[in-house]
Parts: sequence; C-alpha cells; structure tokens
Amino acid sequence: MENITYPENKLRAFTKSVFLKMGCPNDEAEQATDVLIKADLRGIDSHGVARLTGYVRLWEAGRINATPNVKILHETPSTAVIDGDRGLGLVIAIKAMEIAMEKAKNVGTGWVSVKNSNHFGIAGYHAMLAAEKDMVGMAMTNASPLVAPTFATERMLGTNPIAVAIPTKDQPLFVADMATTTAANGKLEILQRQEKDAPEGWIQNRDGETSTNPFELKDGGALLPLGSDREHGSHKGYALGSIVDIFSAVFSGANYGPWAPPFVSFLPLAKDPVGEGLGHFLGAMRIDAFRPADEFKEHMDNWIQRFRNTKAVPGKKVLIPGDPEREAERERVISGIPLNPKVVQDLNEVAGKFDLDLL
Repeated sequence: MENITYPENKLRAFTKSVFLKMGCPNDEAEQATDVLIKADLRGIDSHGVARLTGYVRLWEAGRINATPNVKILHETPSTAVIDGDRGLGLVIAIKAMEIAMEKAKNVGTGWVSVKNSNHFGIAGYHAMLAAEKDMVGMAMTNASPLVAPTFATERMLGTNPIAVAIPTKDQPLFVADMATTTAANGKLEILQRQEKDAPEGWIQNRDGETSTNPFELKDGGALLPLGSDREHGSHKGYALGSIVDIFSAVFSGANYGPWAPPFVSFLPLAKDPVGEGLGHFLGAMRIDAFRPADEFKEHMDNWIQRFRNTKAVPGKKVLIPGDPEREAERERVISGIPLNPKVVQDLNEVAGKFDLDLL
C-alpha cells in the first residue's frame, strides 16, 4: 500500500482538534501538536501523528490528565524536580525545559527531573528549545520496558532516548537524537504496517535468540540495546539506557526499569509501582557560562565544516547529527507529510469518535 501525503497545515489542524476534544487547553493542544508534527516533518514517522491514537487511548483509560497541575516539588538554584500530574509528556517536557532554561539564565545551567508524566514525543524537540536560546539542550526519558539487558531474556529497560542540541552561528544546529537501542520500537511498528521483516540485530525472541520477526515483542521477545550483542558492544547500549533510566526516574521519583508504565493502554500497570508515571530529565547550559557565545558558535561552525569535508568512502558522504532530519523537513514542508494507510485508518477512527472531519 502506498503512503498518502497530507499538507502540514491539514495534519496540524486535525491533530490540534483531537487534543482539544480530549480537553487540553488551547495553548497546550498547540504545543502537543507541534511536537508530533515536528517529528513527522523531520522524518521520524514513528513518533509523529502515528502516535496520536495511543495518546487518545491512554486518555480514555484515565492515564493521561488533559488539564494537569504541574508542580515544582523541590529545587535549588540550578535544579528542580517536578510532578507532571499525569499530563501529556509532550507538554510536561516543554514546561520542564522552560524551567531548566530559566535556571540556566540565572546561574549558568539548569537541570530538571520529572515524574508522573507520559510519553514525551521526540527527545530532540525538547533539546532544540534550548539550542534556539543560545544554550546547549539535553533531553532524555525512560519508557515502556521492552529492552533486554545484555545476556538477559527479561525486558527491563525502555528505548530510553538521549538528545543533545548545540547552537551554531551560520551552520544548522547540531542535533543528536537517538534511542539507546539498536532500533526504536516505533521502527518495528513501521515494519509491521509495511509487512516487512526487521534487520538482524534489532530484536530477540523470548528465549534470547536473534529474530527478524517485527511482531516478536507481542510473543515475549525484546528489543536489543545499542550494539545488538556483547561482541558488538551491547553492554555499552545497556549502560547508556540505564543512565537515562536513573536520571529520568530514580532522580525524580518516577517508575524505573520494569515498573515503567507501558505506552499501550491495554497492558496493565505494574502491581507494585516504585514511583509515579514516566520520568524525564532535561537540561540547559548557557554557552557563555563556558566561553563567549559568538566565539563558541564560530568554532561550532568550523567543527561542522571540517567534519562535512571528511574524506568519505566511495559513493557516501559524511553527515552531521541532524542532517537527515533537516533534509526530510526541507522536503516535507513543501511536498507534505506521507502517512501509511493504516495510520490514516487509525486517525479516521479517532475522527469518528470525536465527530471530526475525516482525513
């Protein structure tokens, strides 16, 4: 089945109308919409409007509060812990980054850990908020336990992404946005819709054997840490995912490891929770806390230009983190956002539920 392409403004209006129907305030509906649309524009189809039906189901299950009362529970001049009150992580993470940036503005750096939240979309979106203000932005979150540690058959960690966005002068922002697994779960979902096999090294079956079945997770299988196996460095991906889990949840009081709540609404929450909701960790560092901002950004431009000019293997070119996403955005702003027909079907079911116009 061929993808169906939609103009950005049409998808943006539809998505916002869904969040409004859920009861989100207008400004927060716009924020949540922007996070999803930005993911689609940047070619991260696994985290764009394809996720919208998941948020609706979580809301219907009472796990998302459309009008949260976000509170700072503890803070110092440079740190804070906030309670997201079961709000949309798409919005809670923005609030957390705003707090981090305000602290960085005052004392040089700001670090905020979040509990009692939900899935927050692409980590890069939140990191870029700081980079656009002459700050280095960092964002990470723990997630549904779908990942087996090295040598394990039990699912203990989420895909636990890390994003870092760094300002530049004339060059585009440096944006590294990556899961700490070989592949994010959303990429498996895309393969399922396309009826394709997964590459070797992405997943294992319930017995710990490598598999190419994209439906393996539904039969007790697991995603693999970045590196795939011990010989290729999976212990490093396991360690990175663990760090994200600790910073996001052990710092904040969210659920960590196998207690992290699942994104899908039909799976039960842990019977013995160790915290509240999902956790995030966001940070902002003012450039001029280290060296003059203009000087730093000139050297970032120089760094990027030199790496772009790296001698490449025949037929390839060396990319800078963020290049593929920028190229996708440049094209999709003009040509529109392609959606898999199965995603369109899901969205039209939501439209019918809320008495909205079909896509």
